[in-house]
This record gives sequence, C-alpha cells and structure tokens, in this order.
Amino acid sequence: MQDVLGIIEKKLKAYPNVRYEKSEDSITVQPTDDKGFSVSLFLVGEAPNVSYAVYYDGWHDEISDCNEALECFAYGLSSECRLIETSRNGEPYKWTMEYKTESGWAEHSTTSLIFTKFWKKKTERYLQNHLISLKND
Repeated sequence: MQDVLGIIEKKLKAYPNVRYEKSEDSITVQPTDDKGFSVSLFLVGEAPNVSYAVYYDGWHDEISDCNEALECFAYGLSSECRLIETSRNGEPYKWTMEYKTESGWAEHSTTSLIFTKFWKKKTERYLQNHLISLKND
C-alpha cells in the first residue's frame, strides 16, 4: 500500500497558499475562498484491506483503488469539478458533484441527508475550487 497521505502532502507543498490539516488517517484541504469547498481523503479500514473515502464537503465516495482515490481527491481541487450545495433555511442537506464537459456541466452523483425541513426555503450555491490545473499537472 502506498503512503497516500504522504503523496498528497508532498504535492501540496508546491502550493504555498494552501491550508490543510493532516492526521494519521486523513487529510483535508480547506477552500481558498468562500466560493470553494473542502476536499478530504480518509483511510477506511486497516492494511491490507484499506479503502479510501473522498469528501467534497457533504458529497462523498468510497473508493478501493489508491490511484483512483488520488485522482478523485485532486479532481475536487481543480476547476474541472464543481459542487452544488442545496440548503433549506440555510442548512445544507444535499450535494451534487458535477464535472466539466465540452458543452457545459454534467451531473456525476448526489449525496443527501435523509431528514430535511422540506417546507423551508430552498437555496442552491455553486461551489468550485481553482487550486490546481489538471491540464498541466
């Protein structure tokens, strides 16, 4: 098993303005502005049966392949990805991850909480990070 958290931390050193937190089983990159979202990677389980959970604020995916988890983590830090955060009365309850295509944006998947105050006012925020460029990295 690769040292996934070490790989990410090493790559983040190239971005001096990035704020991140690392523990023995996770790393989280904070958004660079109020229009971005946090990106986290958690180690799930113990060797040799480790999988990876990647979070973009409330959206998440569990991934078994190390390289795929690294790509998903980096993707969340790029402008090729965006998150639609849906709230009711200011409380986020649904997150939709979208990816950029030649013709616009396409939905990848949605994560949501089961219980929400559905009768309250609904709002959506479009969040996007611009920390890395996937075309040059």
